[in-house]
Amino acid sequence: QRQVVARQGRGGEASASVRLPKEDMWIAQLDVTGFGREVRELGQRLEKEQGQADQDHLHKLLFWSDMCAVVGVATMWMAPNPVSVVALSLWTHSRWTMIGHHCCHGGYNRTDETGRYSSRGFAVGSLWRRSMDWLDWMLPEAWSVEHNNLHHHRLGERSDPDLIEQNVEVWDKTAGGRAPKDVLTILLMFIWKWYYYAPNTYKELKVAEYRKAGRPLPEGMDPHTAATLLNTFTSWFKGTGVVDPWELITKVVGPYFLLHFVVLPLPLALLSPDFFWNAVTNLVIADVLSNFHDFVVIATNHAGEDLYRFERGCKPKSPTFYLRAVTSSANFATGGDLNDFMHGWLNYQIEHHVWPDLSMLSYQKAQPQLQAICERYGVPYVQEDVFTRLRKTYDIFTSRASMRRYPDELEREEDMMLWAEDREAGATPRRAAAEVAKVAVAA
Repeated sequence: QRQVVARQGRGGEASASVRLPKEDMWIAQLDVTGFGREVRELGQRLEKEQGQADQDHLHKLLFWSDMCAVVGVATMWMAPNPVSVVALSLWTHSRWTMIGHHCCHGGYNRTDETGRYSSRGFAVGSLWRRSMDWLDWMLPEAWSVEHNNLHHHRLGERSDPDLIEQNVEVWDKTAGGRAPKDVLTILLMFIWKWYYYAPNTYKELKVAEYRKAGRPLPEGMDPHTAATLLNTFTSWFKGTGVVDPWELITKVVGPYFLLHFVVLPLPLALLSPDFFWNAVTNLVIADVLSNFHDFVVIATNHAGEDLYRFERGCKPKSPTFYLRAVTSSANFATGGDLNDFMHGWLNYQIEHHVWPDLSMLSYQKAQPQLQAICERYGVPYVQEDVFTRLRKTYDIFTSRASMRRYPDELEREEDMMLWAEDREAGATPRRAAAEVAKVAVAA
């Protein structure tokens, strides 16, 4: 069964015949300009409504995070046990996914009069601030470049450093069939922050520094290839890397390792060597659990056969930007501070990508309103339980499924743009044309 639909061009596309699968039919009918306008207006209202309630809500969640730390640290001298492990894991999890994440995005810049939780100073500038605010495997300054800048502005594009489907392409060359990919995916769930995310975020920081200084990248380096702990060493010694392994160890992963696994439990050694080693064991198990917990609620946000990838860049805060934030993201079950705490507030990933610099309380308010806008315009709003999203993400990791490709011919041309490195490489924007696209839709 085939259906032919004529639609008005969006700002000057070429007249073309584009064959769409049934699940993409909504694109041909979309008023992307009207959609973008309503989403932008909602964001402006939410921003104006922010105030003391948002700050109080942040402090409530800080208290919960601190209580996890108190319970975990107070009991970690005991033989390995679930109370200590879960509390320590939730402490690490919450400091990143909720506190560090939203403070570094500027979610409290408008409401925090003290500046303590401002993006301009939270966890950055010194090892002291990192230790007091958000201590994890990643360097906060590097994470802000990789996540706040590249991932958020280039979501689903080739230059999105968190595009899982692209990042695991290297496994096709090294792992072979599905069985090795299954093993690698499962292993990665428990080690990914220190093995992949810390080196990759730091690599993106170094690449940004190279470009800012006008320095060419090393010959043979592909900046889109994900960095790992292993290839950081191999690429550096081959002369194709930008990260000195010793610098990665001493500046990025080393401080967390020493402070979290050695200095934190060290006072217990004065009481008993057994207490010290019990604490170290609890901390190590908690870190493995935290890696898994974070993987389940983070890696699953932008992977699945029902989410989209894109060929070109788009202007921030344009209608296309808002559309991509929705159609390349997935939410989990939302509502209730306890539920949202356990999901690391990553169950509002759609709202967060639409408006990255709002508070956690604002996302709770925004979710039903944004979903209603999507329903009115026929835009897919994906919301499923976290375990369903984990299965779909696993299928992307292991090549059992592929993400959808947004038809480039139907992009809103006035929203398209080239990133600086693409212009330097000689790329040119696709020719903008006119009139009407006739879309042949295969049901």
